[in-house]
Amino acid sequence: MDQKKNLKQHESKERLSRAYESEKPRLMARIRAAGKSLEETEDLIHDVYTETWGRLDRLNSIINLPAWLNSLVTRRLIDAWRHDKVKQYAGETDVAEETIREVITGVGLNPLDGYVRRCMVEALDSAIKTLPEKQRKVVEAQVFGGMTFKELAESTGESIDTLKARKRYAVENLSKALKHWIEN
Repeated sequence: MDQKKNLKQHESKERLSRAYESEKPRLMARIRAAGKSLEETEDLIHDVYTETWGRLDRLNSIINLPAWLNSLVTRRLIDAWRHDKVKQYAGETDVAEETIREVITGVGLNPLDGYVRRCMVEALDSAIKTLPEKQRKVVEAQVFGGMTFKELAESTGESIDTLKARKRYAVENLSKALKHWIEN
């Protein structure tokens, strides 16, 4: 009995290993297309396979393992999206990441390209220093201080809409500065 159980478990492990090798590139591409960073993508893939590994005893009943893995990835992406939406409604954002993506996208480059991001962060640092003071303070408070618009509005006494407009103008100005940087 134990030998039969061990054999089934070994077969399940082999099947999962093969599925991992064959499906990982497709799943990673799908997750990256959903806007996740490489690190987030690898974490999500790892979570899916860890969850699957914990269910080895059920693996024999799964006919189409790649489709099942894909559905797990879909659930994880939906969970991440919901979590991001909850944070957004509460006024929380990953401000630095969001601002960098807005600016890089405004320039017309791929915000997921790691090399581009590193170069842009250096150029952004210089460009932020040239912004008008009110715009610069909003960007600095969010990017470096990690403040939300709500927190910033409470501390400055200005409306959230005013602060959002300043950030929008700052992003436009940073995009222009970076376009100039790219062209030269």
